Amino acid sequence: MQNESRIKANNRSRAIRRLVIWYRRNAAVTTLVDTATTSASAAGSVAGSVAGSVVSNAGSVVSNAGSIAKNTLQPLVFDPLRRLQGGENYLEKSSISDGDRLWIAVDGMGGDYAPGPILEGCLEAIERLPLKIRFVGPLEDVKTSAKEYEIDERLDQAITHGHIQLVSCSEVIGMDEEATAVRKKRDASINVAMDLVKKGKALAVYSAGNSGALMASAIFRLGRLSGIDRPAIGALFPTKDPAQPVLVLDVGANMDCKPTYLHQFALLGNIYSRDVLQVEQPRIGLLNIGEESCKGNDLSLNTYELLSKDDSFNFKGNCEGRDVLSGEFDVVVCDGFTGNVLLKFLESVGSVLLNVLRAELPRGRRGKVGSAFLRSNLKRIKKRLDHAEHGGALLLGVNGICVIGHGSSKALSVLSALRIAHSAASHGVMEDLEKLKKPLALSN
Repeated sequence: MQNESRIKANNRSRAIRRLVIWYRRNAAVTTLVDTATTSASAAGSVAGSVAGSVVSNAGSVVSNAGSIAKNTLQPLVFDPLRRLQGGENYLEKSSISDGDRLWIAVDGMGGDYAPGPILEGCLEAIERLPLKIRFVGPLEDVKTSAKEYEIDERLDQAITHGHIQLVSCSEVIGMDEEATAVRKKRDASINVAMDLVKKGKALAVYSAGNSGALMASAIFRLGRLSGIDRPAIGALFPTKDPAQPVLVLDVGANMDCKPTYLHQFALLGNIYSRDVLQVEQPRIGLLNIGEESCKGNDLSLNTYELLSKDDSFNFKGNCEGRDVLSGEFDVVVCDGFTGNVLLKFLESVGSVLLNVLRAELPRGRRGKVGSAFLRSNLKRIKKRLDHAEHGGALLLGVNGICVIGHGSSKALSVLSALRIAHSAASHGVMEDLEKLKKPLALSN
């Protein structure tokens, strides 16, 4: 019996040493060592087959190994995802005072899957964000969809607490309709939602519907800001620093631009980045094919001259495509055609990257252990690159806060977009945007 106990103790010690050595040799895992303890159960079954005679103690061995590895390697490890891991708190439910809630208007019929997933996202948002929502749509369609998605009880509870108010409309603008439909369908859901902002009954509007119709409705009902000829759609892209995204505009509102339009985009982006993203001196870049001022087409050359002469913001020069996500710029301006191509390309990066990582992970017992520890971090990488996590883009240049969602938006995208709308509404960005005057915007 004594010999058996000694053998078990030796095996346990040997298993611990093997795992610690493996951590040290595998750089990919050592950077993610913080997840060792939480992944103990997933790695336990694999450790059992490796440890052999210590099957019954596999869980405790791995747990101890994770603890030892963490204590041993922590001073030597820099985890680039740690700040990202700390930035997920906005998804956690918390108690919110009704006095802190802001009214947001939602076009409940906008999007490919409306109204069910849009309503579900709104219900998630009021549980996690200090919001109250005026949900616009045909009442019967909304209630039927709520039953279909089994969220009717949550909806009734939210209405009872005063967190959601259903606003009736009689018409809907389809995704394939022309933007001019907003003139013919005056009682369309997007027009009713936009009127709520105009009348001061909501501080911002969100729609995942026809982006052309949303832009037309915003211009007709809210009007352009003084000094702005063309509103721009601004999207937040992730950078190497998870705490500091880059604002890219325009990403689809204006296919053909003049240098003065791009100049105005820079003014809009500078104010939004400063007020909402809390960047003290936003670094403005012009998307181009080279860093030199002599590079580019006529639009780029003439725009560069305008931006370099304006002292009201910090123009850092041309931004090449490889620098957009580098973190060297806070705002990047371009025409809507180029920006939309860039946006759609970025949307595909997350899924492609994860597929490559899955294919390249080592196989066998070592690969299974590594995959177990990497799983949660791979999910966070996907979360960081997934366009659904950013939810929507801002329509800047109109006299109100408008957030445009992706046509395929579901609950998560809606939640993320409403977070953007709340952030813009709570930072007083409209007051500074309204200070833009035509002589300033077109001074050059």
